[in-house]
Amino acid sequence: MLVRDWMTKDPFTVAPDAPVLEAINLLKKKGFRRLPVVKDGKLVGLVTDKDLKDAMPSKATTLSVWEMNYLLSKLTVEEVMAKPVITVGVDEPLERAALIMEEKKIGGLPVMEGDGLVGIITVTDVLRAFVEVLGLKLGGLRIAVDIPDTPGALARMAQAVPPANIVSIATAARHDGYQRLVLRVVGEDAAGVPERLRAAGELVVDVRPG
Repeated sequence: MLVRDWMTKDPFTVAPDAPVLEAINLLKKKGFRRLPVVKDGKLVGLVTDKDLKDAMPSKATTLSVWEMNYLLSKLTVEEVMAKPVITVGVDEPLERAALIMEEKKIGGLPVMEGDGLVGIITVTDVLRAFVEVLGLKLGGLRIAVDIPDTPGALARMAQAVPPANIVSIATAARHDGYQRLVLRVVGEDAAGVPERLRAAGELVVDVRPG
């Protein structure tokens, strides 16, 4: 899975000299939470709905509505945007983007191809990929199995699954010489997979409907 397969292509952008009110209205109209800031075709910053809200005068201000609107009309995106921008490459693995967002505690990344902005990837996109890859919409049976952390253990475990089909496998944890796997199985006699695994000597630790 690459970033290019899950990103939003050709995202809406805003110029650094655009008024803050213009950026606020664009976010509201499109339902976005962040806008890349582009000048002369180059990415120069990123502005989020939080950045824009923080720039708004406090409700406790003594300024009149006219005065607030005047000040906001003079405040530009460049004055509130984040820079330099943390980005990810279009051909980076999706998990790389997820790791950057987790480590930096941010909700989205502009996606670059060379020096050009080609998309934006968000936590929502990563979750969408997670749902797809794990086959969560396929139903079936979710089975957690502890297998020995040794070569060939996965292949031996998989032999007990047919005639059902494995649609996803995820590694959950390692402990005491074992690796915990979470399988999602569908198809013919999926309900019988746990017993077939146990009969094959596998340690089944959890079974639940998909």
